[in-house]
Order: sequence, then structure tokens, then C-alpha cells
Amino acid sequence: MSSQTAPDLGSLPEFRNEPYANFSDPANHQAMQAALEAVRRQFGRRYDLWIGGKPVKTERTFNSINPSRFSEVIGIHSAADAELAAQAVESAYEFFPEWSRTPAAERCRMLLNAAAIIRRRKMEFNAWLVFEAGKTWPEAEADVSEAIDFCEYYARQMLRLAEPHPMLHIPGEYDELVYLPLGVGAVIAPWNFPLAILAGMTTATLVAGNTAVIKPSSDTPTIAAKFAEVLLEAGFPERSFCLLTGGGADAGETIVVHPKTRFICFTGSRDVGLRINELAAKPQPGQIWIKRVIAEMGGKDAIIVDSEADLAAAVDGVLVSAYGYQGQKCSACSRAIVDQTVYGEFLERLRVKVEAIRVGPAEDPDNFMGPIINQKALKTIQNYIEIGRREGRWLTGGEADTSQGYFLRPAIIADVDRKARIFQEEIFGPVLAVTPARNFEHALELANDSEYGLTGAVYTRNPEKIALAKERFFVGNLYFNRKCTGAMVGAHPFGGFNMSGTDSKAGGPDYLLQFTQAKAIAVKLS
Repeated sequence: MSSQTAPDLGSLPEFRNEPYANFSDPANHQAMQAALEAVRRQFGRRYDLWIGGKPVKTERTFNSINPSRFSEVIGIHSAADAELAAQAVESAYEFFPEWSRTPAAERCRMLLNAAAIIRRRKMEFNAWLVFEAGKTWPEAEADVSEAIDFCEYYARQMLRLAEPHPMLHIPGEYDELVYLPLGVGAVIAPWNFPLAILAGMTTATLVAGNTAVIKPSSDTPTIAAKFAEVLLEAGFPERSFCLLTGGGADAGETIVVHPKTRFICFTGSRDVGLRINELAAKPQPGQIWIKRVIAEMGGKDAIIVDSEADLAAAVDGVLVSAYGYQGQKCSACSRAIVDQTVYGEFLERLRVKVEAIRVGPAEDPDNFMGPIINQKALKTIQNYIEIGRREGRWLTGGEADTSQGYFLRPAIIADVDRKARIFQEEIFGPVLAVTPARNFEHALELANDSEYGLTGAVYTRNPEKIALAKERFFVGNLYFNRKCTGAMVGAHPFGGFNMSGTDSKAGGPDYLLQFTQAKAIAVKLS
């Protein structure tokens, strides 16, 4: 496949995940360094909103900063208010009839174009993620690769949905089922996967024939602006989407409650997700539908380490799951539940490896951990560490360095009781609670003692225990003898149970169904 143009739909190969660049290859390392330098030269640029097919400049602005060096301004962004947000919904609503009638094949071709453009600009997007989101090189590479995967995968899934669907034919009738777009979708994206999740939710909305009003996080608006450039270059009509940057209290709430918003696609915290559900459930004057909410919320994810586990592999899996991207993933391991017979050895092995982790600016490829996203998040995590010191046995970590950026040493708190706050509440940072289990069944009981149910993992060599966990470990994404992060599009449809959201299964074969409505048609034959 060319890196710049999409293939002909008639010869579209089977979906394959985008390969990750190996930065130990001198050519890739040099390309990444060049991209960092090129992106740094663009710091401080002004970015506008995108409404009604044109840029909109506002007097009120806000800055996006580099969390590794908070003295650096990544971008200056226009701030949308409630009035502009309402205009965006109206604009998207007006264009929806035209866009919805665009043949699915054309929409899919645009999406494949977008994949090719991001692939061509991969190192550039990596650099934006390093600077604005504080992602290390491998974490940035995984984020951008996943964005490409979403574009490629959803294009293929939409082609499948657009095909005739075999139905039971009543004698004397021709019966069919077609999938129709819904309308205006509010896409509310998080800062922790500011390209991948933003791209996944937006492209699913657009390729299904809906128009999108995109509201990125105020921590990562520049990456959203760069993605908007991709959509336009790929051929998506100028009015098929709007981009609103600014605070969620004004713009975000407006697009949720607007009567012409048909659905909300959200990724973020439990509390915000519940608030969106509450607002969306109340019909507004003039609203003629029940709004659909597609939500991926929080997690309090556990890894079980069994007495029959490969302990070295378990230690490595817990470490990467807990501290990759500073633990700022809804899928991150924040609870390690370890069989009491290997508990002491596991803790000591883990402590040694955690204390060797390098923390520092994300642009330095030798650092395993970069910064916390902002000062407020850092303070919240520090408060939880203090709570954990009282609730369990502090083992290591938790020291902060805020001289230039928002840096925090990874922390381990051992002997944590199941009723402790750090066992039950999402922290969203590099803090791991470790709890002993009497046996495997007790470990499963502890793992399920949560209001969340997003990801989980089990390390064991025992096939009977694997079978038991498949049945009883209540999470949307369950892994065995590997980390609990890093869901791959097409292989691990992503979404969780309970307070973790609506089990949306992003990157899976059912995802686009949530962006469409099925229409059954029967034609009586003469």
C-alpha cells in the first residue's frame, strides 16, 4: 500500500495492524529526532475553531503547554462558548442530509486516505504527542499507530455494513435490512489518547454517515487541530465536522443537551460520563429522539499473580501495565492481587525494577516515564499517595519534581485491604496497590470487588485456573500471561462493564452498529 494514497476499494487487503517503528533502528531514531525539532519550531502558533466549514477566531484564548516543561507553550487556542457550540450543532445538523446520502464507498475511501496521511506524517504526530501529551517515544508511536488502525479497520467495517444482509425471505416478499446514519454526533475526547481515541470516535461517526461536533480535551487541543487538517486533506467535506476547543462546562455541556444532537460518543472519567448520561436522558424542547450515549469511562484494573505464574513475566507485565504512560490509562493496572505464597518475592522483585525506572522529559528516549499531564492531576495523585501511606505499607516512590515539569516517581503501596480507597477508587497515575490473596478463588473475588470492570489480566500456568478466570473474572477485556494494557484494534475490541462504560467495544466488528440505526424493509412481490 502506498504511504500517501488509499488503495482501490475493490482490491482492499485484509486488515492488519500498523507495525510499530523500532527506535533502536538508527534511521527511525534520526527521523524521530528530526520530527521533534520540526515540531518545536511550530510552538506558540495560534489555532482557531472550525464551524460551518470555516475557521472561527475568538477573543478569548487559552494555552496548551508542554507538561515536561511547563514554560513552553505548544499552541494558543480559541475558546468556544455556549453560543458557538450551539452554532456548531446547527451547522452539523444542516449538512447531515447531504453527508448521509454520500455513498458508503466514498466515505470509506476518504477514511483510507486519512490513514495514509497519518502514516506519512507519523513521526510528526509522534512528536506532537511527546510534547503536548507527555508521551514517551514508544507510547506516542503506539497512539499514532492505533489511530491509523481505527481508520483502516472502520473503513472495512463500513463496507461490510453497506453490503446486502441476508434475511429470511417470507414467501411472496423481498426482505432486507439496511443501516442508516443517526445524525449529529458529539465527540468528546480525552487527553490520554489524544489522537487514537479522538480519531477512532470521529472516524466511526463520519464513516457511518453522521456529522461530527468534536470537543477535544483542553490539555491536548493542538493534536486535535492537526487531526482536523488530516480530515480535510483526506477529502471529508468542510462542513462534515466542527472542532470546538475550550472548557467543557460551556461548549461540552451545550453540545450534549442540544436538541439536534443525536448521540454522544465520550471517553473520560466516570463522573463526567455519568453526568453526560444524565443530561442526555432528559429530552429538550423540539427533540424527537432518545439520545444515544456511547461511553468509555474509568477503570480500577487488576492483575492476578497466581502461585503457578511465571513470576519474572508477571513482574514485568505488572510494571509495564501500572507505569506505562505514567499510569494515565483507563486500562492501567492499579491493583496487583498476588497469591500469598509468592507475595513477598513478587514485591521485592517489583520494587527493585520500579526503583530503576527513569523519569524525566518525554522527549528524552532514555526515560521510561514522562510527566503527569497537569498540575491538578499531579496534586490529585499525590493526595492518593498520602491516603495510601495510611491505608497500606509504603514500599517505594511517590516523590515529585516540579522544578520544570510535572514529574512523579512511580509508587508501590503493599498490604492494601479491599476496603481501602486506593483499592477501590481510580487514581489515574503511577500508583500501584498490592494485595495478598489466600488462593486463586480469593484472588478472583478480590479482583471483582470493584464498581468498574474494564481490563484485567491473570498470570498462571494452570489451564484449569485460566478456564475459571474466563468464567468468573468480570471485565470487558481479559488477558492471560500478558499485560492488561495495549488493546489492539481488530484483536481486542475495547470497552468495559459496570461503571467502566457501555462496553462499546471500540476497534471491534460491532462498534459501528452504535453509530447507525437498522431499518427493516419488506417489499411484497406481485
